[in-house]
Amino acid sequence: MDNSKQVIFKLGDEEFGIGILYVKAIEKHMNIVPIPNAPTFIEGIINLRGDVIPVYSLRRKFGLPKKAIDDNTKLIVTKSNDVMMAYEVDAVSEIVEIKEEAIHKTPTIIRTEQTAYIDYVADVNKRLVVLLNLDGILSEAEKGAVEKIMAEVQE
Repeated sequence: MDNSKQVIFKLGDEEFGIGILYVKAIEKHMNIVPIPNAPTFIEGIINLRGDVIPVYSLRRKFGLPKKAIDDNTKLIVTKSNDVMMAYEVDAVSEIVEIKEEAIHKTPTIIRTEQTAYIDYVADVNKRLVVLLNLDGILSEAEKGAVEKIMAEVQE
């Protein structure tokens, strides 16, 4: 992996990174419209400049308790596998370029089907940051559920 520009965000006390090339926007938290019978990881949908986008809870994905929305809560709008998605995060802390020598492949023992979203970890200013693979966050079942919701919403 070459030098990598990452959007660093927080969930609880942990820091994660998403490649800047996937990120379409970083938005303040806005009104999320709940969708009845949506999968538990979907908070609902937002209308962002005319685009209806599902909002995914990374807290739920990572087994963290729900947290009250505050001024730091952000939505990171991405596109991966042809799916537009807004990820709700506790805070966006920085955008940083990480040198190749600071990026390490995730240890084999950590890599499972349930952690397919973790490819690399990086040393960022003496902090260990988990770099997410957006293509691995949604399982095939989750991707199908999101596509179904979006098809119903747009009818």
